[in-house]
Amino acid sequence: MDDAATIPDERLELIFTCCHPALALEAQVALTLRTLGGLSTEEIALAFLVPFETMSKRLTRAKHKIRDAGIPFTVPPASQLPDRLAAVLAVVYLIFNQGWGGGRVDLAAEAIHLGRALADLMPDEPDVLALLALMLLHDARKAARLHDGQIVPLDDQDRTLWDTRQIGEGRALLQRAMTRLRTGPYLLQAAIADLHLREPRDWRQIAALYQALVRQTGSPIVELNRAIAVAELEGPVAGLTVLDGLDLDHYRYFHSARAELLCRAGRDDEAGDAYRRALDLAQTDAERRSLQNQLARLRVT
Repeated sequence: MDDAATIPDERLELIFTCCHPALALEAQVALTLRTLGGLSTEEIALAFLVPFETMSKRLTRAKHKIRDAGIPFTVPPASQLPDRLAAVLAVVYLIFNQGWGGGRVDLAAEAIHLGRALADLMPDEPDVLALLALMLLHDARKAARLHDGQIVPLDDQDRTLWDTRQIGEGRALLQRAMTRLRTGPYLLQAAIADLHLREPRDWRQIAALYQALVRQTGSPIVELNRAIAVAELEGPVAGLTVLDGLDLDHYRYFHSARAELLCRAGRDDEAGDAYRRALDLAQTDAERRSLQNQLARLRVT
């Protein structure tokens, strides 16, 4: 039997241990997020875009499978790390997303720490390098993202507050990942994040990368982001056409994006309804204040 892998970071070691391939990938990720990631069942359900009850049942089934099958929780040997990497990356990514989107600075910082530890452990894995690049490029804007308790859109952010050293590090990691000649979803997302930091933004290239990412993932959230790029290229009605084909009623950013495009299309009453729906789903005070401010500007009943 192979010896257990030497993983220098204790928390990362635990994540590799929990991501057991005997469980379905989604179950591995959800159970690890619940056990080690500091996320509640409700937060995990939001991350997976499923109702709380559905996620609660999935977690319960995963725990029962572990118990009934006697699945051992031991540090895997080095030879098994690649088989567990997809789940580990998904865990780190979702921890970061919850921290970034939910205003949890501690979670975002923890995810970046785990990403650095992964890059030290597996320095030639392009998905590892790309995920760390993606997180660093987003996180570099954190000082400019809030003002007076409200979320500041990227176009309105004070770029002098961006962490240029961190952006440089993220871009260097992205370039290293690109030399590995494997274009996975994290690399595409990191490339998109990089383009969003450049002026002027190349919306045609951003839309093309989102289209490639849709083909890889089939994710409606990626399609939502593609719709925003399409709106920049072809106008708000074209973006709305894409959005209106998505089943994302329970996703707050769907409604805020739709509200903005409706407003740009001159459909203020419908925009007001969309802003109110986004407000119902908002998770942080900063989101609520921003949405309330946008709604007030419409002056609709």
